[in-house]
Amino acid sequence: MSVCVTMSVFSPSDVHSMFNSLDQNNDGLLSLDELVWLLQKTGVQVTEEELASLVGKEGLDFDEFSYFYETLLLENNNNNVRNNGGRNENDHQEIIMMKEKEEEDNELYKAFKVFDLNGDGLISSEELQSVLWKLGMWEKHGGLDCERIICKYDVNSDGFVDFSEFKTMMLAH
Repeated sequence: MSVCVTMSVFSPSDVHSMFNSLDQNNDGLLSLDELVWLLQKTGVQVTEEELASLVGKEGLDFDEFSYFYETLLLENNNNNVRNNGGRNENDHQEIIMMKEKEEEDNELYKAFKVFDLNGDGLISSEELQSVLWKLGMWEKHGGLDCERIICKYDVNSDGFVDFSEFKTMMLAH
């Protein structure tokens, strides 16, 4: 399968949001049907059978989907390099900066998952309090006000901190 599609570089939180929106039945896996739909929407014509032989299984979890996405992006970038005759120094610097940002995002996502106790992609004040208590950083009397912390960084006012908001919170300190 040859992939010649223009893809922009998404942050890990964007890829996570994409994964969640594609996972229609919320089972934590993207089925081949869901992946075919995504690929066709991005201009890649592939059948479910072709994708099954490429993927080798019935669906992808988030980590596998992230790898799949990066593979498509790298193949697309390599096609662009061949078409443009190679990379220049600015491209090299940009790739280094992207890798550093990706590593930072991966570390932040690992930290986010520690606080997201129920795995729903959101941190509630109760989850924050529970983790801080387990870490010995919260006392019942006179401790941190977890609701106020959540409220401070809850940009969309849904009462929770998602990964993007968590990232802002962590990079602010």
